[in-house]
Amino acid sequence: MKPRWGLAVLAVLGALVVPATPAAASAPLIRCEFTPTPSNPAARPVVRPAPFASTRGTVDVTFRFNYGPVTVRLDRGGAAPCAVHNMVSLISQRFYDRSRCWRLTDSARLGVLQCGDIYEVEKGGPGYRFPDEVTGSETYPRGTVAMGNQGPGTNGSEFFIVHSFANIPPQYPVLGHVVRGMSAIDRMVADGIIPSDPDGPLDGAPAKPVKIQRATVGW
Repeated sequence: MKPRWGLAVLAVLGALVVPATPAAASAPLIRCEFTPTPSNPAARPVVRPAPFASTRGTVDVTFRFNYGPVTVRLDRGGAAPCAVHNMVSLISQRFYDRSRCWRLTDSARLGVLQCGDIYEVEKGGPGYRFPDEVTGSETYPRGTVAMGNQGPGTNGSEFFIVHSFANIPPQYPVLGHVVRGMSAIDRMVADGIIPSDPDGPLDGAPAKPVKIQRATVGW
């Protein structure tokens, strides 16, 4: 028989961990579902994140591009704590190191840099997926960092940084915002785009390769 205090601790933890929904953001921890994708295996060896995430505070991460460092403040207390937890896990396992950002857009509808795919646009994820965390009121102004995906519930490693604005439906979990280094993103945009049909002349690969040399937690 286990001591009574052990059962009490388990009961407290069970009360603190609740399903991952925007309405549950007041709980200190929430459950996250990271589902393996055998048909789309990991592009690099990584361990799935632990199945729970904090909903308290923020965490800064820095992407060291060949254009310069960009620091992002991830919001654990926002609508997407599991997505934040996932990005921190991938950065800690160096998944993004020595990777390229394959897509850059600069149209009236969409101005983003898309990163996180190892092989090419939308190919080369972490070998698992997790559900969307959206409220339906998301907006994507300059400096927003959000998850990219290939449809509902297909989040993995792909993310985008908004360099102008993104007039898109509120279907992409917002992770946080850039707090330092937007000038590096602006230089990428100024260097131009190699169009890829049928996306139009302002959607394609960066004219000069954009590389994440290293990503770290902190400045």
